[in-house]
Amino acid sequence: MGKDINNDNSFMIRLRSSIILMAVAIAAMVFGGYVLFSILVLITMIGLMELFRVVGVNKSGLGAVGYIFAGLYYLYLLLTELLKYKEAWLKAIKPVFFPLFVAILLVVILAVYVLTFPKYNSEQVTMVFFGFFYVAVCLSYIFKVREMDCGAYSVWLIFIGSWGSDTMAYVVGRKLGKTKIAPKLSPKKSLEGLIGGIVGAALIGVIYAIIFKSQLETAFSNPILVFALVGAIGSVVSQIGDMAASAIKRNKKIKDYGTLIPGHGGILDRFDSVIFIAPIVYYLLYFSLS
Repeated sequence: MGKDINNDNSFMIRLRSSIILMAVAIAAMVFGGYVLFSILVLITMIGLMELFRVVGVNKSGLGAVGYIFAGLYYLYLLLTELLKYKEAWLKAIKPVFFPLFVAILLVVILAVYVLTFPKYNSEQVTMVFFGFFYVAVCLSYIFKVREMDCGAYSVWLIFIGSWGSDTMAYVVGRKLGKTKIAPKLSPKKSLEGLIGGIVGAALIGVIYAIIFKSQLETAFSNPILVFALVGAIGSVVSQIGDMAASAIKRNKKIKDYGTLIPGHGGILDRFDSVIFIAPIVYYLLYFSLS
C-alpha cells in the first residue's frame, strides 16, 4: 500500500513538472525573439553548471572559461541573429567567426591547464571543451530554427522528434518491448520501443504538417513529407542522444545531473535529447526550404 502511494506521489510530481515545462516551452516558442533567447541563455548556463559539477570544475577557473565563452557565443548570436546588426566588420568576420572562436577557446583552455598544472586533469579539460559544443552550441540551434523562415511553426519539430518520440517509444516499449538494444546501459530500452518512437514521431510530424499546411507551404514545397522525414530522423538522433547522456551518468555513477526539476532531475536530464536533435533539425530544414 505504501509503495503504491509513493508511486502515485512520484507520478504526480513528475506530471506537474512536465506541465510547467511544457507551458514554459510553448511560451518561449510562441514569443521567440528576446524571450526565447533569454531562456536559452539561462538553460545553457544551468546545463553547463550541471555538466561541470559532474567532473568537479563548476566553481573553478577552468569552469569559468566555459561559462565566459558560452556567454560570448550567445552575445555574437544576439548581434547577428536577433539585432540583425549589419556592420561591415560583422559581415567580414561571420564566415570565419566560429572556427576562429573555437580555436581561441581551445588555446585558452589549454593555457589554463598548463599554467595551473597539476590542478586539473585531462578529463576535466576535455569536458569543458566538449561542454561548449554539447550544451551551448547545440541548444542555440533551437533559437536558430525559430529565427528561420517559417520558424514559428517548424521549431516544434525539435520537440516532436525529442519529447514526442520519447513518449511514443515509452508507450510502445512498455507494451511490446522484448528485444533489448543496450541492456547494460539502459535495460528498459527495446528495439520495439525505438521503432515505435521513430514511427510515432513521423506520424506526429505528418499530423502537425496537415494542420498547419497553409502556413508551412510558404517555406516548404512538400511540408508533409519534410515533417515526416525530419520527425523520423530526429527521433533516431534523439534516442541516441538520450542514451549517450545516460552513458555519461553511468560512467560517473550518478542518477541525475541535478535536482532543479522535481521528478525529472536537472536541465540536462530533461533536455538531453533536445540538445542532440536541435542542430540536426536546423540543417535538415535548411536544405528543405523552397
